[in-house]
Amino acid sequence: MEYRDATIADTPILAAMNRQLILDEGHRNAMTLTELETRLSGWLSGDYRAVLFETGGEAVGYALFRREPDFVYLRQLFVRAEHRRKGIAGTALAWLRENAWADAPRVRMDVLIGNTGAIAFWRAVGFKDYCLTMEWDQPTDT
Repeated sequence: MEYRDATIADTPILAAMNRQLILDEGHRNAMTLTELETRLSGWLSGDYRAVLFETGGEAVGYALFRREPDFVYLRQLFVRAEHRRKGIAGTALAWLRENAWADAPRVRMDVLIGNTGAIAFWRAVGFKDYCLTMEWDQPTDT
């Protein structure tokens, strides 16, 4: 497995994987692929960094994160479906911890409450529950 920093030129690849992540996790984000590319370009031009995970020159996943004063915020971690259950995410997290996040006291991330598979994965690799964000939607007139 090779790891490299993503560039603005990689936003089409990142956006396609991000779209699949949104679908896989059941997120309500309805952005188009073009909108996702624009958003990712903005993030990469700002405070975010993305690391691509590659095998034989093929992008199999990525991590998108930014540094905060007291922690690293991991916004997205994704591995393509055909490459899952092979240890790629765990290996990538170990690489990130040793390389990109070596001086960070902690890493934080969000998981949708209904994404039980992801919750189990994050707990299995050592993340602990920290907070629960709750929402109250306004009723819609019908």
